[in-house]
Amino acid sequence: MDKIEKKLLSERFGIIDPLSIDAYIEHKGYAALKKTVKMTQSEIIDQVKISGLRGRGGAAFPVALKLDAVRKEQGTEKYIICNADEGEPGNFKDRYLMENDPHQIIEGMIISAYAIGTCKGYIFIRGEYKRAIYVMNSAIKAAEQKGYLGENILGSGLNFSIEVYSGGGSYVSGEEFALMASLEGDAARSTFKPPFPTTEGLYKKPTQINNVESFANIPHIVLDGGEAFAKIGTESSKGTKLISLCGNVCNKGVYEVPFGVSFRDIIEKLGGGVPNGRSIKMVQLGGASGPCISPDMLDLKLDYKEIANIGLSFGSGAIIVMDDRIDVLDIVRNTLEFFHHESCGKCTPCREGTVHLLILLDRFILRTATEEDMKRLKALIETMKQTALCGLGQAASTSLETTMKYFHEEYTSRMKPCHAHSV
Repeated sequence: MDKIEKKLLSERFGIIDPLSIDAYIEHKGYAALKKTVKMTQSEIIDQVKISGLRGRGGAAFPVALKLDAVRKEQGTEKYIICNADEGEPGNFKDRYLMENDPHQIIEGMIISAYAIGTCKGYIFIRGEYKRAIYVMNSAIKAAEQKGYLGENILGSGLNFSIEVYSGGGSYVSGEEFALMASLEGDAARSTFKPPFPTTEGLYKKPTQINNVESFANIPHIVLDGGEAFAKIGTESSKGTKLISLCGNVCNKGVYEVPFGVSFRDIIEKLGGGVPNGRSIKMVQLGGASGPCISPDMLDLKLDYKEIANIGLSFGSGAIIVMDDRIDVLDIVRNTLEFFHHESCGKCTPCREGTVHLLILLDRFILRTATEEDMKRLKALIETMKQTALCGLGQAASTSLETTMKYFHEEYTSRMKPCHAHSV
C-alpha cells in the first residue's frame, strides 16, 4: 500500500497513554507552551498566520484572523471555546483526538489564551461522548497539578482555566451561536449575524471559538514554526487533515493525510476499497450536511480551492462511501428526515422547508412527480440556502441538491411521463 498518510496530530496515537501527562511530556508535550511564554502575543499570531491554518470544523475560516480579532478587542473579559460537539453523522475524528491525545488540545487552548489575553476556556463536548468527556476532564486535572493550567502559568502571568461542558444531544448546538446559548443556560438556538463571536460572543464578550482539530494544530505551529507547517499540503490548503472514513470500505477509521491527496487515494489506498469487489455508487463528503459526488469525481483533491471551484465543500473531513446496493433517493430521504428532526424550529425556512422538501421528494420516490415538482424543489432549496438562520437550514438540502445535479437520472427516471396533447 502506498504511503499517503502524514502523521502530525495523530503521531502519538497508540504510543502514549492518553491518561498520562508524563507520557505526553516525554513526547514533546507542552514544549510549545514553554516556547510560547517567551513570545509576544503578536509573534504567536504571526506564526499561525504564516502557517495558513484554517478552521477544521468545516467553515475553513483563517484561525489567525479570529485570534487577532479577539486580541484587539478592548477589555479583559474574553473567552475561548473548543467546539467538540461532533454531531455531524459520519464524523468521529474529534472523538479520536480527545480520547487519544487530550493534552494536545489543551495545550493549543492555553497557547491561544496567552495570545488573546483571556483567563477562561470551555470545551463543549457532545453528550454521547462519555469516554471523551472522562479523558478530557482527567487531562485538565493533570494539567492543573503540573502547573500548566491555573494561576501564573509557567511564570508568564497568565491565569487560565478550562471547564468541560457536555451537550444534551442536540445537533444544532454544534452551530457556534447555538452552542454559546447552551453554555449560557438557554435553548440551543442560533441568532442573527452580525455581530460575530470575535466581538460579541459568550456572555456578549469577545470569544474565540474553534474546532478540536484546529486547537490541536497550534502547538505544532508554535513549536516547529509557521513556515514548516505551511510546507505541508498545497498552495491554498496548508497542513494535514484528519479524515473520518466510513461506509462501504474495507478499512474504516480515522486517517491523517496532507492536503492535496485525492479522494480516490484515500478510499482505495487507505480504506482498501469497497468490500466484495463491489463498485462505488456515491460518496458523501463532510457528513450528512455535505455534498454527494459520483465515482467519476473521486480524482478531486482534498483542497479547499479545488473543491470550492465547483461549488462544493468537504466540511470537517468525513468521507462516507456507498456501494452499488444503495438507492440514492433513500439516502437523501434519510438525510432530510434527520435535518427535519434536528431543526430547532426557530426560523420558518428550516422548520417548514424541511417538511416540504420531504413531501416533494416523496413524489419522486412514489413516481408521481412532475416537472413542476422539480422546479419547486430547486426554488425551495435556494430559498432555504438564502434565508435560513443558521447552517442547519442552509445545508439541510445539500445532499438533495447535489444528487439532483450529479445523479439527475435518479430523479427524472421516476417522474410521470409527459404525454403530448392531441391537436
